[in-house]
Amino acid sequence: MQLRIGQGWDRHRLAAGRPCILGGAVFEDCPVGPVGHSDGDAVCHAVTDAVLGAAGLGDIGGMFPDDDPALAGADSVALLARAWAEVARRGFKLVNADVIIICERPLVTPRAGVMKEKLAGVMGASPAAVNIKGTRGEGMGPEGRGECVTAQAVVLLEEA
Repeated sequence: MQLRIGQGWDRHRLAAGRPCILGGAVFEDCPVGPVGHSDGDAVCHAVTDAVLGAAGLGDIGGMFPDDDPALAGADSVALLARAWAEVARRGFKLVNADVIIICERPLVTPRAGVMKEKLAGVMGASPAAVNIKGTRGEGMGPEGRGECVTAQAVVLLEEA
């Protein structure tokens, strides 16, 4: 058995009038949402980078270039599913994923269970294998000023 670890990091500017989607969960009551070529889901992007890195498959930009017109407005859960299919095809399974989301809004905790279920479902794991944490910038930096959302992910894969 071989274990492999990967790390992912993503940040998206927040703008009024954009849908707020993080980890596949929709935050209907949030007045701002992430801006990106796809749907801007920084959580899915960080997890995608982490699983690709752990499997030695490069990064999200290599698999899904942000200048590809076919990916404009893409569902980031679907992109994670495509990346995970390649990772699984190479014989890996998820041991666990740990994700931290840094933003002033939306409040992460009320939707953490939905994010766990969506991410675990895509990666063929139990929701217990995915941990979601939220924290605030406490008025410091772009997260603290409410300008952006940042997500960091660490995943552990097992090669079957």
